[in-house]
Amino acid sequence: MVSQLDTVTVGLIERPFGVRGEVKVRPLSDVPGRFEGLRSVSLLARNGQTLETSVTHVRRAGTGFILGLSGLTTPEAASLWRGGFIRTVRGIVPELPDGQYYECDLIGLAVYTEESQLIGVLEEILDVPGNPLFVVRQGAKEILIPAAKELVSAVDVAAGTMTVRLIDGLGE
Repeated sequence: MVSQLDTVTVGLIERPFGVRGEVKVRPLSDVPGRFEGLRSVSLLARNGQTLETSVTHVRRAGTGFILGLSGLTTPEAASLWRGGFIRTVRGIVPELPDGQYYECDLIGLAVYTEESQLIGVLEEILDVPGNPLFVVRQGAKEILIPAAKELVSAVDVAAGTMTVRLIDGLGE
């Protein structure tokens, strides 16, 4: 099994697709050909469950992709992974300076306050003028946190955590 540090999150499973257990995936990677070249992947469900499986086929669907996975053969099996992440072997990427991270390393991190209270999981990074926004969700609750050094206290990719300083009104 490949460790989490050797993998990269490349997609978010949006929903099941069709009757053969395929899944509709929103890409979280801007590497050209990333999906077309996938052979084996690891699925990470919201509840922490994982599944190592192989990719049987890939096709583009608008801005996303439809993936066939050998471990999923029915719509019911595919629906269990809705909202989960698709991870694959990282490959060769250049090292970044301290304090800088690849977006794919941040997606899926558990986000905590400085008081160790779980806020949710970082599911998306929105590119907006000024600072990008971290979209952190826990259940139906969603919080947008600016990706600013003043608000992000610590990032520990190895531990899968991010610590943030919430300012008045941000977490409400």
